[in-house]
Amino acid sequence: MSQTPSSISILFMGTPAFAVPSLEALISTGYKIVGVVTQPDRPQGRKKVLTPTPVKEAALRHGLPVLQPQRLRAPEAVAEVAALAPDLIVTAAYGQILPKSVLDLPRFGCLNVHGSLLPKYRGGAPIQRAIINGEKETGITLMYMAEGLDTGDMIARAVVPIEDEDTSGMLFEKLSEAGAKLLVEQLPSILAGTSDRIPQNDEESTYASNLTREDERIDWSASSRAIYDRVRGLVPFAGGFTTWNGEVFKIWAVAKPDAEYGNAEGTVAGNGGGQAPGTVLSLSPQGIEVKTGDGSVWLTRVQPAGKKAMEAEEFIRGGVMKPGTVLS
Repeated sequence: MSQTPSSISILFMGTPAFAVPSLEALISTGYKIVGVVTQPDRPQGRKKVLTPTPVKEAALRHGLPVLQPQRLRAPEAVAEVAALAPDLIVTAAYGQILPKSVLDLPRFGCLNVHGSLLPKYRGGAPIQRAIINGEKETGITLMYMAEGLDTGDMIARAVVPIEDEDTSGMLFEKLSEAGAKLLVEQLPSILAGTSDRIPQNDEESTYASNLTREDERIDWSASSRAIYDRVRGLVPFAGGFTTWNGEVFKIWAVAKPDAEYGNAEGTVAGNGGGQAPGTVLSLSPQGIEVKTGDGSVWLTRVQPAGKKAMEAEEFIRGGVMKPGTVLS
């Protein structure tokens, strides 16, 4: 029996901006959204202002009811979800694992829009980890949810190339749009019971754990390319960091290692031969050249402790960093 969009009640679960295009696509396609579940409002910024999630803001714009349980597995939260009687649950970067009591509720099951080509990069930071690891492509997997972490059967995948200049923020946007498109394309066959259901090969799985503070630390003994990939994988959500004069020195942008800048003034020892990784080799309008494990990289946007982020050229004009300085 064919299902029309307006006859299907969907409960949507998501939190960051990544999930918003999927919610908007469901609404614009005519599906009946009976509610939206998102994470609780969190304090943001230096002033710790209580801020709604991007998905909550989108839901309120459309006049949709919003649930924000601290713990989805709490009995009262499960009861609230059950009361909405959804035919289908769709999640996208919600941030909590759905308990079996919720997974078993909808007659069409629970779908997840996941930001990787499963079974690679299961877990909470697949987009950032893919860039940090130097992958050339990633994608979206539309899958049925199971009790394990991103272990359910796959329905369809969409490949998205990772360009050399992509940051996590840029790739989030590309994948969020690809996920929304894949979701609405596949829903008719899912509801008709004719979609594919492909088990994952656990032997091919990898895990993308949430990023920690240590992931943000720059290891100057790594290759120039690895440092470049790490920084762009951390931007714009955290940025990389090193220490200078005993304080945190954040790094928000690094030039591609193969970029050609010509001869910079103030070079300590040519291309850094004999210098320890982390040594500042030169300061010029192009940025701050730092010795790495296999050459050097140029820092182009930085943030000293207690200051706002700025272009490296602006920081250099202050004259407070000299060639020969070692970033630890």
